[in-house]
This record gives sequence, structure tokens and C-alpha cells, in this order.
Amino acid sequence: MKFEKIHNKGQARLFQNQYLEVLTKTHPLVIWGMYLPLIVFMLYFSHHRAGFSWGATVGIFVFAMFFWTLFEYVMHRFAFHFVSERPRVRKFVYIMHGNHHEFPRDKERLFMPPVPSLILAASIFSVQYLLLGHYAFPFFPGFLLGYLLYGSMHYAIHAWNPPFPWMKPLWRNHHLHHYKNDDLGFGVSTSFWDRVFGTTFTAVDHSAPSGALKPNPEKHC
Repeated sequence: MKFEKIHNKGQARLFQNQYLEVLTKTHPLVIWGMYLPLIVFMLYFSHHRAGFSWGATVGIFVFAMFFWTLFEYVMHRFAFHFVSERPRVRKFVYIMHGNHHEFPRDKERLFMPPVPSLILAASIFSVQYLLLGHYAFPFFPGFLLGYLLYGSMHYAIHAWNPPFPWMKPLWRNHHLHHYKNDDLGFGVSTSFWDRVFGTTFTAVDHSAPSGALKPNPEKHC
């Protein structure tokens, strides 16, 4: 997924049909408004209807949030950066993620838009229910909150400077992924899995000329 030029202004045109094009854009508050009530309801349902204690509900919920970070890493690395010579596959990957690499500061496409998001969420819950049974009721809302936090972090990284010094490594990791080497730095909400699987950026970028320093990612904020 290499582009001759990365555009810090503008956005990609994904569909010629204006109505389909509108459906590819959203704002974070729309997605939070969709899923936050569902998260609250499923936690209530887990305790009052599915028979989980509050301790078990919270434990499964928190574990699911951590599991999201692994899911995020795997999807970003292997699905969103999938390489294929087939035009239809390349077009699909571009719609899903490639356009974001060409126009990384397009704020309207930092969250998955409502319609595909709901379809995907229903599919993921169905799979989780088949695999986990009634444990899916406390697991899925934790997974969803993990997604919301990831999406919000992603939005913040592309929209603003890091608000706290301890967050600078996350900003750096993701901006280097965009502007230096998209074969590294797949974690967005955390760089933990990059460290586990050896896809972190080092102090000196060995893919650049010897001794070349990495760019300052804050210049792109």
C-alpha cells in the first residue's frame, strides 16, 4: 500500500454515486451514540438476565477490551494491509483502509461509518455467540468499548497533538507508520503487540539511509 504522494488535505472519492459516498463518512460522536447505549444495555442484561455476577461481568468486560487490542493489531496488519494483484481485492482494501493512507488527515473516515459498522458488529457478535455462548453478552460490550476507544485514539492522533507527554510514543508510532514505513507500527491504541511481534520502530530507521533520523511525527499533527 504505497503511494507516490500522501495528501494532508482533501479526501478520496470512493464511489461515483453521491448517496453511497455519503455513507462512507461519519463523525465519532455518531458512532459513540450508536454503541454506548448498547454497551450499557448488554452489561445490564449480562447481570440481570444472563446470570453473571457483577464481578464476572466486569472481569469478562475488561478482558474483552484487552482482546480488542490484539484483534486491532491482527486486522490492521493482515487485513487492512493485504497485498493482492487482483483489482477487486485491491479496490476493497483501498476502500477499507488504503484511502486513509493516501489521505491520513481526512477526519470523516477515521471511524467506520454507521451502516457497514452495524453490519460488521452484528456479524462479530454472531461469531462470538457461536464460540462463547452466553459469555458473549459481557464480552461483546467490552470488545465494542475497545473499538470506540481505539477509534477515538485514532481520531485524536490525526487531529491533535498529544495532550500528555506519556502519550507521545503512541502518536509517534502511528505517524511513523503513515509517513515512514507502513510495514511497521500497526498498533494504534497500544504498541504492546508491536513489541510482542517485532514490528516496532527503533530509534534509527534501518529502511532509510544509514544513520538517518526518523521524522518528527508531531510535525504532521
